[in-house]
Amino acid sequence: MITLVPLASINPTAVEMLLDAAFGPDRFTRTAYTIRGGAKPVAALSFAAVEDGTLVGSIQCWPIALIDEDRMLPLVMLGPVAVAPDHQGDGIGRRLMTQALDAAVAEGLDDALMLIGDPDYYGRFFGFSAERTARWNAPGPVERHRLLARGDAVPETAGMLGPRLAESVPVTASV
Repeated sequence: MITLVPLASINPTAVEMLLDAAFGPDRFTRTAYTIRGGAKPVAALSFAAVEDGTLVGSIQCWPIALIDEDRMLPLVMLGPVAVAPDHQGDGIGRRLMTQALDAAVAEGLDDALMLIGDPDYYGRFFGFSAERTARWNAPGPVERHRLLARGDAVPETAGMLGPRLAESVPVTASV
């Protein structure tokens, strides 16, 4: 049986090993890592899937911003959603996404969410789209149609995605 728990309760080394298994050790070169910068994940929105004491999946959410000429527009970036290779296709990723999105609603952080991912999957199951991201830029290569967002406060303005200072993120909420 798979249980979802706060990611903060999991050994960070186990999380890194899962991410390496799911995405490869070169994952740090991806644009998403540059967007997140050195920020710490939003603990209230980050979860782990555990089966018989073993980590089999995780989702992390990050405080980022769309920075235009004179403003920093806050966003929460979902991902990576990582699932152990031998558990992919079991619905764990979908459960983790649902848990993170439900937590975002409960924490009042669901008005400006974004991710980089498959538009068909994240659109159909979670309501993400590229409708308002056409003028966004990223600090590295990205397929434009994979820059997805959802929420009433998602900015349609031009700007560069980047990390947001940790102190600007509510961290008092508990899971």
